[in-house]
Amino acid sequence: MPQQVLCDECGEVLYQGSDLKSPEEIHLMYNGKCPKCGRKLSLIPQKIKVLPVGSASRGYDGSKLNVNKR
Repeated sequence: MPQQVLCDECGEVLYQGSDLKSPEEIHLMYNGKCPKCGRKLSLIPQKIKVLPVGSASRGYDGSKLNVNKR
C-alpha cells in the first residue's frame, strides 16, 4: 500500500513509498524538523486519508505527518 507523508506547513514530501513508515521513523529521518521549512514535526499524524487502490494513480495522499504549530 503506497504511503505519502507531507509537512502540513509547507507541503514538503517527507516520505513516499510502498513500505509503511511510522511517524517515529520519519521523525528520526529528519531529526524532528522539516528539511524545507524547519518546523518541528509532530509524532501524532493530524490528517490521514485512506483511498482505494485505484486512487493511487490520481495523487494518493496516504497519511500526513504535520508540524506542531506551537
